[in-house]
Amino acid sequence: MLAKYAIIVRRAGVLTAGAAAIMVAVSAALAGAKGLYGALIGVALVAVFFGLSVLVVGRAARISPPAMMVAAIITYLVKIVALAIVVTILHGMTAFSDRALGVTALGCILVWSAAQVITAAKVKMLYVEPDQQPPKQTARRGG
Repeated sequence: MLAKYAIIVRRAGVLTAGAAAIMVAVSAALAGAKGLYGALIGVALVAVFFGLSVLVVGRAARISPPAMMVAAIITYLVKIVALAIVVTILHGMTAFSDRALGVTALGCILVWSAAQVITAAKVKMLYVEPDQQPPKQTARRGG
């Protein structure tokens, strides 16, 4: 299961990095230096948040599938609170384009999510992990 998860994360990361590069270039072209800074902050925000999820869920997956689900849900909730805090802190700053930050972050999130869904649909993954050892057979005595 971890090998399949790594394939999904790798493909999503590569596609998101490509989209991020395009969005940074477009933001810089349209809004200048402030657009560049805003887009770079958006990319950094998405990279940190999704990177954190990958690390936490990957480690929990080594323990068990239920632990992986709990870790994913808790990480999601923590990221929502952290995002609210970051947006509150960044609100009203004029050193960067908040529009470039928002569009770039949203674009990267959508590309990451779509890449994960499409890759997961294409990768053959078991929904139920088979037992590692076959069940023990007991000898029956006729009588």
